[in-house]
Amino acid sequence: MSHPSSQPDPGPRSHGTSHGQVGLAGLIVGAIGVVFGDIGTSPLYTLREAFSGHYGLIADHDTVLGVLSMIFWSLMLVVTVKYVTIILRADNDGEGGIMALMALAQRCLAKGGRSGYLVGILGVFGASLFFSDGVITPAISVLSAVEGLEVVAPGLHAWIIPITVLVLGILFATQRFGTAKVGRIFGPITMLWFASLAALGVLNILHEPEVLNAINPWWAAQFFVQHSWGGIFILGAVVLAVTGGEAIYTDMGHFGARPIRYAWYFFVLPALMLNYLGQGALVLEDPAAIQNPFYIGVPEWARWPMIVLATAATVIASQAVITGGFSVARQAMQLGYIPRMHVRHTSSDTIGQIYIPGINWAMAVVVIALVLTFKTSSALAAAYGISVSLTMLIDTLLLIVVARALWPRWRKWVLPLCSVFIVIDIAFVIANGAKVLQGAWFPLVLGITLFTLLRTWRRGRQLLRAEIQKDGIRLDTFIPGLMLAPPVRVPGTAVFLTADPGVVPHALMHNLKHNKVLHARNVFLTVETLTLPYAAPARRLKMESIGDDFYRITIRFGFMETPDVPMALMRCGDIEGGICIDPMETTYFTSRETVVATPRRGMPVWRDKLFALMHRNAAPATGFFRIPGNRLVELGSQVQI
Repeated sequence: MSHPSSQPDPGPRSHGTSHGQVGLAGLIVGAIGVVFGDIGTSPLYTLREAFSGHYGLIADHDTVLGVLSMIFWSLMLVVTVKYVTIILRADNDGEGGIMALMALAQRCLAKGGRSGYLVGILGVFGASLFFSDGVITPAISVLSAVEGLEVVAPGLHAWIIPITVLVLGILFATQRFGTAKVGRIFGPITMLWFASLAALGVLNILHEPEVLNAINPWWAAQFFVQHSWGGIFILGAVVLAVTGGEAIYTDMGHFGARPIRYAWYFFVLPALMLNYLGQGALVLEDPAAIQNPFYIGVPEWARWPMIVLATAATVIASQAVITGGFSVARQAMQLGYIPRMHVRHTSSDTIGQIYIPGINWAMAVVVIALVLTFKTSSALAAAYGISVSLTMLIDTLLLIVVARALWPRWRKWVLPLCSVFIVIDIAFVIANGAKVLQGAWFPLVLGITLFTLLRTWRRGRQLLRAEIQKDGIRLDTFIPGLMLAPPVRVPGTAVFLTADPGVVPHALMHNLKHNKVLHARNVFLTVETLTLPYAAPARRLKMESIGDDFYRITIRFGFMETPDVPMALMRCGDIEGGICIDPMETTYFTSRETVVATPRRGMPVWRDKLFALMHRNAAPATGFFRIPGNRLVELGSQVQI
């Protein structure tokens, strides 16, 4: 049985951010194609939404410059300083993302303490918000790209929803084939997209160079002076410009911090700002262009190609969010927060390329339902933002824990900056919280629902394990007693999966009770998940002989790894005092408990029933631990919690 271990692996890193023969330039191109897809499609709708009816702003000179100034400084402070410059330093053995940051923060705190528990709560809630954000991103991105049809051919308005649903349906249906081949063209297409953003920006800025004054933060300050405290609500639209900042950190393990920084500093950030300023220049010249400043700013001859390119860019951005969802789901599985699910590997060369059917189709249903329900990107924009801003706030809080504990030299300047980030994050949360009735309720409800599921699974696993241990028999007393009158021993090796290496596994008891035989060699196997992404080879296996051909083996995997138990056991002969385990002579025994909800202490009955439902539908150990089905014996039992 697998259970997460909070003990860090002190051995050297076995698997880091290794990129083989891929040079820095190749990594930069790859990062542009994957990491910045989400934030790169924000110009399609951000400025338009700032002047939508939600906020009641008039597109006059001072207001346009004020909004552009807020967009510029949000990109500089939140994305450039916070994520790209600082948080990318918080790598968990080369990996990033909110689950990795949570695991890193927990390793800084005392095991079993209240602080570690609170950090775990924050991390799980942040991961839940990541998923709720992830289902809105494909919907709003693809829908906003296809809405360009209204500019070039207003008669096609009725086809916007069907085309969007068709594009999204194809996107999710092709996930099972993997992204290895398609991924090779992501970088060049996204580079063309950012180059087009920059070119359009320069073209429009030349008509109204006055817009460059928006870089001066005085215009942002002036906006708040004119609009008083009510001006804070415009941040509900400004936050759309920084959505995707979390993806920069999440995808760090694929490319490394340096390529991501170079791509952002020297290509992505300039392209984005030129385009935002260009849209602002267009609105200064013609306030009516605020209806759709992105597409109206495109020359007529280029509008059809731009719609195609924008759709491709949004599909790529959606692809990155979906695959990011697969990665976070696998991390959550390994850390014990969601049930085991079937994970399919789509590449024989790259372990990170996976496909989780359950996650894929759940996201597909929710994304398409969002498009059919909200119908326009403007309506979806009202729902977008609250989960992003809450996730950014959680990232800042976790960063404070990590900086205080692990960065003694940097914390003198990082911690004061964190206080600035907290003020900005809270302002974004307040601004987006005001949109609850307009649609922001959806990501909140979805995030809270996912959080409840994750916490229920985690707590239910703890209660189930405690209940099993309560009636357990200690191995150190059981084996000597068993050997006084040993049962018939049959050839081969029996591997009993157990979460507690000191207690007799239920599977062994059932096997003795029903089959009345004992294998020639018996292994009690515990699989641990470290709070490190990868387990070092020297620490992968731990084996102990406990007499009479009984062995206790612990296998450790990192939370980014896919557990392959048979492969790990084949290496037992390589360690000192090890034994050779022939996979063809090995049978795996595990118990599959049927959970029965009872009105006891621990969780309310409704959560007990929810856990029982999740437990019934969890993938069997066969697939999760990559154990061949024809070598596995499952023995059932009922457990009340």
